[in-house]
Amino acid sequence: MKFVCPEMKWEYSRETKKSRRVCHCNNPCTSSTCGRMVYVYPEKNLRACPGVGRGSAEWDETYKIRVNAEKSINHFKDSFCIACRKTQNEKTLHADLLLAGITQLTTAILADEIHHHGYIRSIKPLIA
Repeated sequence: MKFVCPEMKWEYSRETKKSRRVCHCNNPCTSSTCGRMVYVYPEKNLRACPGVGRGSAEWDETYKIRVNAEKSINHFKDSFCIACRKTQNEKTLHADLLLAGITQLTTAILADEIHHHGYIRSIKPLIA
């Protein structure tokens, strides 16, 4: 999909027998004679055009998995302070991610062993 300047008009040339875009803005936002153009690729925007019909069985199956994956990523960022780190060192980040992963796996194993699957995402109730 292409969006063009609202002041753009098509002008026909009798010599070349072709039409071309010409922008008639008072203050043009670009040096191009045809004005600014913006291209939008809906097939690449999976939130707006997911490729699966909303409300279908395939939608429900796919988005159950997606929601859980996004919750897990958000939990990783918030609970383990990965999102608001104060250091920029690559080795420290790597160590933080490894320790966060180990903590998350340990929490899942403990919750499974004590048969409280509701605690899989939260280490606080397991410690208390």
